[in-house]
Amino acid sequence: MALIKSVRGFTPQIGENCYLADNATIIGDVIMGHDCSIWFNAVLRGDVNAIHIGNRVNIQDGSVLHTLYQKSVVEIGNNVSVGHNVTIHGATIKDGALIGMGATVLDHAIVGEGAIVAAGALVLSNTIIEPGSLWAGVPAKFIKKIPPEQSRELNEKIANGYLMYASWFKDEEINETNK
Repeated sequence: MALIKSVRGFTPQIGENCYLADNATIIGDVIMGHDCSIWFNAVLRGDVNAIHIGNRVNIQDGSVLHTLYQKSVVEIGNNVSVGHNVTIHGATIKDGALIGMGATVLDHAIVGEGAIVAAGALVLSNTIIEPGSLWAGVPAKFIKKIPPEQSRELNEKIANGYLMYASWFKDEEINETNK
């Protein structure tokens, strides 16, 4: 069972039909929408400031979401995929964005709607990534615009995949309970 912990009077709020991996950690001021999945070893640490997550968001294995005390929050829109081992620290990720494996997005950065941050990229503090664009590198830089239908198709494929994967684990939990 996931570790869900209250701190400083804040208790995580989890939406309907969410999957939380057994060793996911969700602490403090975290508000999560519906149909989300938080995968193995992911940490959502809302101890020093808020983390707000929309609907149909997947936070994949080993990712860490955190903030700066009284200075930054994490805001993630709807239909967002956060790849394995991503760090999001006090940043805003808009609807339909994709954050690639191993990327880091720092305080006050904004990743626009339908944008893609490539695997391994480092998005520096205060960077604004335009909607529908691809950024890559260390530090991350603009690579190209992405047609909205291509971005939407890619992220919907990933998001739908993660809803399916989560259902496998939920089904196993039900089977274990009924034994």
